[in-house]
Amino acid sequence: MEIVLALVIGGLFAGGVYMLLRRNLVKLLVGLILLGHGANLLIFLMGRLIPGRPPLVPVNATQPVGLFADPLPQALVLTAIVIGFGLQAFALVLARRLYQSAHTDDLDQLRTTET
Repeated sequence: MEIVLALVIGGLFAGGVYMLLRRNLVKLLVGLILLGHGANLLIFLMGRLIPGRPPLVPVNATQPVGLFADPLPQALVLTAIVIGFGLQAFALVLARRLYQSAHTDDLDQLRTTET
């Protein structure tokens, strides 16, 4: 399972970098979104994949017994998803407003700040 996720992470990073190199503003935003999802999957994979073993402490014990999933990467990824979604929505609104005022989304044609 880790091999498949590693390949997916590599594909997301490759696709994200490819989209970042485009001159279109929307493609640049899609590239940032792909890189964000790749980073989230990488953090999730670093916490080890152990299905069916939640990090619960048994009664009369001080720590979880045996192998268990680390909850810290899951919490980090959940936080990153929420913050990333807000930033992506804000960036898409800004891109739409820029397109309405400048009538282009080509980054090379956007040379001035006044339109």
